[in-house]
Amino acid sequence: MKVSINSVHFKTDKKLEDFIQDKVGKLTTFYEGVIGSEVTLRLESHDKVKTKVAEIRLMVRGYDLFAKKESATFEEATDTAVEALRRQLRKHKDKVRGE
Repeated sequence: MKVSINSVHFKTDKKLEDFIQDKVGKLTTFYEGVIGSEVTLRLESHDKVKTKVAEIRLMVRGYDLFAKKESATFEEATDTAVEALRRQLRKHKDKVRGE
């Protein structure tokens, strides 16, 4: 699966990119119909507090699944977004099977 990583107004390091590739890549174990994904990383400021935002769009045959999570670190935001997508994939898989 191809994982495209975009960062808004900053440059990601290799360690973070490898972490995201690994986490998002594991989603193919839950459903074989995953075509690719786009990950967007962004910094947002809320009342002098900077939060990290991870948005993941997962392209599945016929559908796009999406998760957006905020956290103190990009790793934590990615983890929670991947977990949300894992749940969405399970529901989608059950729906496709007709269960």
